[in-house]
Amino acid sequence: MRTNVVLNDELVAEAFKFSEAVSTKRELIEVALQEYVNNRKRKNLKELKGKINFSKDYNYKKMREM
Repeated sequence: MRTNVVLNDELVAEAFKFSEAVSTKRELIEVALQEYVNNRKRKNLKELKGKINFSKDYNYKKMREM
């Protein structure tokens, strides 16, 4: 998708300081969007806390041996 945006120059410069393999603004924006999406996905997983019931005899170590 092609679009034009006005970016905060100071924020872009700071973001480039934290990036190692990114050399263009386009790459920087793509990395930022991917990190944003991944962060939101993790937050959705946190909403499951306390909603999953494991059986009392659940033993993850035993399952790894299988």
